[in-house]
Amino acid sequence: MAEIEGNKNAKDYGIGIPQETPGFHVKGSASYDWGMKHRLSQIFHPRTGRVVMLAFDHGYIMGPTSGLERVDLSIVPLIPYADVLMCTRGILRTVVPPQCVKPVALRTSAGATVLTELSKELIGVNVEDALRLNASAQAVMAYIGAPYEHETLGVLTATIDAGMKYGLPTLAVTAVGKDMVRDARYLGMSCRVCAELGAQFVKTYYCEPDFEQITAACPVPVVIAGGKKISEPEALELAYKAIDQGAAGVDMGRNIFGAECPVAMIQAVRAVVHEGEKPAQALEMYQTLKNQLA
Repeated sequence: MAEIEGNKNAKDYGIGIPQETPGFHVKGSASYDWGMKHRLSQIFHPRTGRVVMLAFDHGYIMGPTSGLERVDLSIVPLIPYADVLMCTRGILRTVVPPQCVKPVALRTSAGATVLTELSKELIGVNVEDALRLNASAQAVMAYIGAPYEHETLGVLTATIDAGMKYGLPTLAVTAVGKDMVRDARYLGMSCRVCAELGAQFVKTYYCEPDFEQITAACPVPVVIAGGKKISEPEALELAYKAIDQGAAGVDMGRNIFGAECPVAMIQAVRAVVHEGEKPAQALEMYQTLKNQLA
């Protein structure tokens, strides 16, 4: 029987040896149906295999978050520069213009707020409504090691099953509670569990050291969370290091819409993710665009 310590000597990560995905540009997705691949191609750019996701789903657990008091004013101007929008169905239906052609990673787990135990979630949006909204992916929390781990993994697997029926990818978001350590051992376990359960891609936090072990051991794309607000130079450095160590993209919210010049910041992040710009050059780009937009 497997034990909690059974993975302590894992070391053969094959760092630097890419996982092969014959005939398709999204890691681990070669054997999916056409519809699933088509949606994944909307998310991960066929040229780079990477993605810049704009996250503004914070309100489903936090209410009117700083910077998201008026989504129509803070987020809508950023839509042209994002590859994917990550939001709730309420905001999608009420604020995001239907003329928008950007793919949507729709938040479909729900059931808790910051006032209660966050891991006690359930399926908040069924697959039929996700399809009605033309979502390109369903986004579900995965609370590994939390009080309601069993229930949240049940929500994840049910969502994956429903998505497979219709060719709709599932993004598993590895949630980290306040008592959980954000290290490679924990995050690597969380990402691998989600992939083993069938998630088509995974969102997690960047960590040091050994983030490259997380991406190497996860057989599907790993996208990093932007996390709490940090300075613009730090956020660009974070994006660069994550991509350099195997991440397939970023899902940033506060570090874009909370920047001094959000329109300039999302373009600088894009340069890092899709063009491989170093942080210093990306920051110079940010400053130039900020001055032009002032």
